[in-house]
Amino acid sequence: MAAPDDGILLRVEDLQVQIGTDDGIIRPVDGISFEMPAGKTLCIVGESGSGKSLTGRALMNLLPDRMKITRGRVLYRNAAGQQVDIGALPPRGPAIRAIRGAEISLVSQEPMAALSPVHTIGQQIEIVIRQHLGLNRKAARARALECLNDVGIPRPAERLDSYPFEFSGGMRQRVCIALALACGPRLIIADEPTTALDVTTQANILDLFKKLQAEHGLSILFITHDLGVVADVADQVAVMYLGKVVERGPVDDIFHDPRHPYTQALLKSVPTLSRQRVHRLAAIRGMVPSAFARPTGCPFHPRCDHAIPGVCDQREPPDIALGAGRTASCVLLEQAKPAPARSAASRSAVHG
Repeated sequence: MAAPDDGILLRVEDLQVQIGTDDGIIRPVDGISFEMPAGKTLCIVGESGSGKSLTGRALMNLLPDRMKITRGRVLYRNAAGQQVDIGALPPRGPAIRAIRGAEISLVSQEPMAALSPVHTIGQQIEIVIRQHLGLNRKAARARALECLNDVGIPRPAERLDSYPFEFSGGMRQRVCIALALACGPRLIIADEPTTALDVTTQANILDLFKKLQAEHGLSILFITHDLGVVADVADQVAVMYLGKVVERGPVDDIFHDPRHPYTQALLKSVPTLSRQRVHRLAAIRGMVPSAFARPTGCPFHPRCDHAIPGVCDQREPPDIALGAGRTASCVLLEQAKPAPARSAASRSAVHG
């Protein structure tokens, strides 16, 4: 079925992921919806345990055996302009294999877990290229060399025959990005790709993503808990908490005027540099609850300073349209007027 050319590459509708455990069934992703604009960067942000990484893997139908998509759709507009429901495809069938790696690629958090320690970098990139693009060995090696050069690996012709342990952490992450780029994907899902790196290397990797996006027109889904990263790379933001998207919208609006109490608390907890006297860093009280002990009503209400007894602990909040492409799920916003569209606002406070 042909997809409407509305500039949306990926549309997620009411997606739910379920895990069967010995202690019962949990839903780490519980009815989320968002859109991925073509050629833009969407950041999914939230604390550990919010369901960010599982969301990324569900978009590729790349879930472990005990997990499955039980509700909703992941509508992807493929290179042929057809609309495909990725979640409805057999997870090991040829249709999804033709999309994974070729049109949608994953850059994981830990390069050493993503790369084989017993194969050279060249072998690992070449096998993906030959599988998806059907090139012969010589052409695949030439393409692998081009990919290493694109991501800034020094002496790429020599490093093709190196093993992952011979690279630094930052260089290994560049190799993973080269591997993700090898077949010319349209969407890259980057799952916490800078978490284990030092600040300088992190900045270099973020600059690399922006450079590759500008050169290749990539769409990037960036999964992170670091609001500094969000401020640096995002066009759109989806804030997740305990398996739900609690707020989403343009990055400047989210940073300038957060509407959900959880988003507000996240931003207050970011350290900033100023000339004023240093104050104690704000923290969100409590911890993200276990998926086995999900609170009734609003999932954030046990930690929320604005929770209304008898309301927030009883009723699940509606998804409120706030105008200018923004939504937030909070009963406090039911009577709020839509927020006006805002021009680009400064995010220097997050950068310091």
